[in-house]
Amino acid sequence: MSRAAILRDSPGDPQLENVSYSLPQGSEVLIRTAAAGICASDIQVCDGRIPTPLPVILGHEATGVIEAVGPDVGRLCPGDRVLVCQSSFCGHCEYCLKGLVSLCRSPGLRTRADGTPRVTAGGGALHTGSGIGAFGEHMLVHERSVLQLPDSVSLEAATMLGCAVTTGMGAVLRTARVPAGATVAVVGAGGIGLSCVQGARIAGASRIIAVDRRADRLTTAASLGATDVLHVMDDDPVETVKELTGGGVEFSFEAVGISSTVEQAFRMLRMGGTCTVIGIVPKTTPIRLKASALLAERRIQGSANGSNKFHLDVPRYLALHEQGRLKLDELIGATVALDALKEAFGAAREGRHTRTIVSFDGP
Repeated sequence: MSRAAILRDSPGDPQLENVSYSLPQGSEVLIRTAAAGICASDIQVCDGRIPTPLPVILGHEATGVIEAVGPDVGRLCPGDRVLVCQSSFCGHCEYCLKGLVSLCRSPGLRTRADGTPRVTAGGGALHTGSGIGAFGEHMLVHERSVLQLPDSVSLEAATMLGCAVTTGMGAVLRTARVPAGATVAVVGAGGIGLSCVQGARIAGASRIIAVDRRADRLTTAASLGATDVLHVMDDDPVETVKELTGGGVEFSFEAVGISSTVEQAFRMLRMGGTCTVIGIVPKTTPIRLKASALLAERRIQGSANGSNKFHLDVPRYLALHEQGRLKLDELIGATVALDALKEAFGAAREGRHTRTIVSFDGP
């Protein structure tokens, strides 16, 4: 028997319950969870902004230690320290063959192809967020969602590589392909936005402007490479960005998930600029842009989990971390135990911390 935080109603908050995990089948891996990050999308699901099947164990950014593997698993073994990422891939669908593995939605990865549940509570089947369900003491996932970790990185710090870093860094380096010397604005300095800042610094951007409502987050952004910070409350930061850059930035990144900030990020662009939207705006919310702005070859695009290829990207990010060029611990604002998850969700709603880590060994 194991424990997990189950969301049964949305809007609502997850509650701790006893759950049972199936034995690993085929290419599945059973992992004892070590740490899991609270992502803004987890809060949006709880608040009813992102529809999802219920009941569900949320959480998709995690690390742990393998306890058991299915008979078809060849590269992973019990005892391995691992990272779990939501960008599982099949390798043979249209998107995988095009190299767009973060868009793979093939059956048999996030759920079992035969429809049987991986985890149950009281005899009833449970869904798992992104096929992971990290807010539980165990995770039962497909092996292609899993990557071995070196002993040189702590499991808590490595958790950031499961979503925040791969999404933010990937948006800069893979989706937008920011070149050296470019000008960049990042709207929203949470875990993903701060990873955008680091990605822009590593890419060699000449100007990196971080925009947020919290002064403490902007202080962190400056320490991670932002050349300018804009502390905004109700003011529109667009004109300030244009003044700082002589007409706007070449690349902007929206990491909040609100229509108004998407519109601001687009308006910050100079002619020929590209706005990359990372934040999850509710599906029915319209985004209003001036059509005339598009005639000057401004572009707006989305980024799915940073267009990542995490089996390639994460080892490279770990190398940057070991060199001191990519900061992970600095992205963590608080650490809590699983029993304090409800309170941690409340703090996340208020934006009190850049990223909160649930540690299964206690804070």
